[in-house]
Amino acid sequence: MMASGGEPPATKVVLLLVPRVDASFHAALRERFHVLDFFASSERWPLPAFLAAAAAAPEPPRAAIVVGAGLIPVDAAFLDAVPSLRCVMCLAAGVDFIDLDECARRGVVVANSGRVFSADVADHAVGLLIDVLRRVSAAERFVRRGLWPVQGDHPLGSKIGGRRVGIVGLGNIGSQIAKRLQALGCTVCYNSRTRKDSVPYKYFTNVHDLAVESDVLVVACALNKATRHIISKDVLEALGKDGVIVNISRGANVDQAELVRALKEGRIAGAGLDVFENEPGGPGELFAMDNVVMTPHVAVFTAESMSDLRDHVVANLEAFFSGEPLLTPVLPHSPVN
Repeated sequence: MMASGGEPPATKVVLLLVPRVDASFHAALRERFHVLDFFASSERWPLPAFLAAAAAAPEPPRAAIVVGAGLIPVDAAFLDAVPSLRCVMCLAAGVDFIDLDECARRGVVVANSGRVFSADVADHAVGLLIDVLRRVSAAERFVRRGLWPVQGDHPLGSKIGGRRVGIVGLGNIGSQIAKRLQALGCTVCYNSRTRKDSVPYKYFTNVHDLAVESDVLVVACALNKATRHIISKDVLEALGKDGVIVNISRGANVDQAELVRALKEGRIAGAGLDVFENEPGGPGELFAMDNVVMTPHVAVFTAESMSDLRDHVVANLEAFFSGEPLLTPVLPHSPVN
């Protein structure tokens, strides 16, 4: 998809910044663009009023940076409020909160973070799995609470090597997870929208059958209508009482209520969760479970990834405003996984 901004970045064209970014990111944007920042005012406006003011500015913005995870949906109402927008830059790989059909209808191009976060998310997914199986966080709490000298040995963890791991969504992130797990001695299989002829892993056409043949399911697919609650009650039952779920994609890929019930009733063995259906926060029923490891949607966040994201977003914006192709365009109806 070609972008058509028309002006070189040196003219400091106007950019709409919706999410909060760190100082170095903000400075890199201000150096190149005139930034209308939702978080700049100490007296914060409601978003509709801010968008209306941006649209009424002498130089209305033609590109917007938005945050992932659906905190602010980019839908018809958002685009109506700022009709000058011709580019939406997403600070995440997933674009489930952006109405791609509406953007395509209006000629608005969309770009995402591409592969910026893939390695970090893959590391986090493997870390969650190791933590759940080897009970690292639970053992750490055991020591901190002074229980070691009182109760003696901590309950045994489980071996990583030899596990059959099913990956749901073998895209950039899923592929990197697979490589890491192979190095740990796991057997990898997968479900994805289509078979990947370039990989040696066994392919399953549906997630239920994948779960039957897996000890662990790692959820790494995009969130869309087809994948919402793709980890259902039936899939959890197929995974079985010794199974583990790891989710680093989107909370709604897993039927969270069914997951909580399965964990409470011992129908699966554990879970590693970086994402939840209603963020921020996770289900309170899980807080006391030592077989559940939870992190606050931080799989993407490292110092290195934030620096890489800044450079990637600036390069994408410079391409757009120079009339060049975007580095990581998201085409409507083109799945991430």
